[in-house]
Amino acid sequence: MLGMSLRTFRDRWPVFAGAVVTVCLGVALVQSSLLNLVSAATARIPPGLPAAEALALRSGYEAGISLLGISLGLSTFVAIFIVGTTFAFTVAQRRRDLALLRLTGASRGQVRRLLVGEALLLGTVGCLLGILLGLPTMRVQAGMLVHFGFVPTGFGPQWRSWIIAVSAGTGIGIAVLGVLVASRRASRVRPLEALRESDRIARVMTASRWILGMLFLAGGIAMVILIAALGGEAALALSVFVSMMLVVAFTALAPLVVRLASWPLGILARGPLGGLAHANLRHGVRRSASTAAPVMLLVAFVAGTAGTLDTLGKATRQEVTRTLRADLIVTTDRPVRGQLAAVDGVATVSEEVPVTFEVGSDDGEGHLEYGVVDGLAVDPVAYASTHDVGPGNLTALRGDSVAVSPSYAPELRLRVGDPLPVRLDGRTRDLRIAVLLPDTLAGPYFLLPPDLMPDSGPRRYAVRLFEGVDVSSVAARLARVGEVVTVDEWIDRNADDQQHTNLDVMTVLLGMAMLYAVIAMVNAVVIAASDRRREYATARVTGLTRGQVVASALGEASAVVATGLLLGGLAAAGTVLGIAVAVEKMVGIAVVSPQWSLLAALTAGAFVVVGVTNVLTTLATTRTPAIRLIGTWE
Repeated sequence: MLGMSLRTFRDRWPVFAGAVVTVCLGVALVQSSLLNLVSAATARIPPGLPAAEALALRSGYEAGISLLGISLGLSTFVAIFIVGTTFAFTVAQRRRDLALLRLTGASRGQVRRLLVGEALLLGTVGCLLGILLGLPTMRVQAGMLVHFGFVPTGFGPQWRSWIIAVSAGTGIGIAVLGVLVASRRASRVRPLEALRESDRIARVMTASRWILGMLFLAGGIAMVILIAALGGEAALALSVFVSMMLVVAFTALAPLVVRLASWPLGILARGPLGGLAHANLRHGVRRSASTAAPVMLLVAFVAGTAGTLDTLGKATRQEVTRTLRADLIVTTDRPVRGQLAAVDGVATVSEEVPVTFEVGSDDGEGHLEYGVVDGLAVDPVAYASTHDVGPGNLTALRGDSVAVSPSYAPELRLRVGDPLPVRLDGRTRDLRIAVLLPDTLAGPYFLLPPDLMPDSGPRRYAVRLFEGVDVSSVAARLARVGEVVTVDEWIDRNADDQQHTNLDVMTVLLGMAMLYAVIAMVNAVVIAASDRRREYATARVTGLTRGQVVASALGEASAVVATGLLLGGLAAAGTVLGIAVAVEKMVGIAVVSPQWSLLAALTAGAFVVVGVTNVLTTLATTRTPAIRLIGTWE
């Protein structure tokens, strides 16, 4: 069996090399994300730092841990998805070879052992390469985190020896699992039937595909409903799982969609080349579905994440516009409320000082676990006159008390009068919940009374003017005290900052995983073309030129890309829809941002990548004269 495996590798090296590449990149991606996450979670705060600096440092690490946790989940899913589908595709590509083995006397068990042994061999090689590649990948990912400010400056991931076992288990385990189901199906086909079998939809859409596809499709729909019901930060976290479930569902049902997509191609593509592309698409359903899978994954996650973040950003902007009832915003690095209130034309000045502190919650074992949060220390009366705070009365916000939005942690079921354990200024105390603020996306989630307002440090002032006062003249007088902008300018500035932050989040979350998906797109095209030498040679000896064969293959690839874009777009739409419904339930703002420009860029990029790769691989595959291949078969 080992000698046969080596000979098979020599004959079908593009298939096996592609499998090794997917394992290598998948292991490197998961290893990098896990090591960065563990390093951030175990990072120590240097002793002797002032309380404020130590808290800011811890806040930075906690933000990085949250982001890395999501990144690790995405990386693991992408690795499992791409490695699993690639190995299953490699088995499907070799059905005729396996049928010949059955004809020569090999049992079903021997065929399965051969395939599993190859998966172990290829998975091991891929793991070894992936562990080595994971080291520079880890440093690049850590560099991005520091550059975008998601972890404190000076953060450096640490190598852990146990990661070798995790990486080996990840790569080899996924490779073997990806082969097991496909090998079981391949070994059960009768030898003569396998030799005659065409890749028809009746053969590809097996009962297991139908069950898996419908099960995950129902799960994705249920997840969208759950997001709308939960709202809050939980909705954002669950939106990632919507994309995952819909991607799995559409992958299982992709052969059916490829079959349906061949109909418009048959209508639009006239002439012999169009007919050939249409026939190849209908015949190679399994091949087309496997090639469309990474395209679908790319679109689903990039468009879904971008649409989610932009939907939240636009809803946040509308919420701030609706709730802020001031005319000017003044920022300073010192207390100047009295000076601002003394300016002619100023009716109300709301002093708002950012405060970072820690909030304790039960860890389930009777102990308190503290997390870093941001709030505002305000004067209740002035704040209520310049902000819409809902039905709550902020006059009760005094002494050791706090106003809390339930959006911070809906699962805690906070009530007025409950104690809230906090660490503030190095002291642990219980603050009484005096007011429940409305649900919010823009924040703040916590308001502290004037008694807990810091005496120094940067602060913001929301200034409300008397009716009929010239805003520009008052702004000029206020500018002598601090930086002054209108409310509209301040909202625009915050929106721009949020957009840059969203782009940074997408780069960290999806940058490396989506680069992996693009490589998988190229890999899938190469693997698919490696098994079509005979098909292309047959087309050429019947009268088609080499250029016509390439053109036909390009048309077929374009239809496959269109299928992947359609399914990926549907998965992204489900994700954005769930978030939009949750936002409307939380704050009563209906907004959806489908990101058409990004979808257009993804569409163009997918067609270019797959098209160029398809042309190059088809040219390479048709390099040998067709008559020579025909003679070799004879």
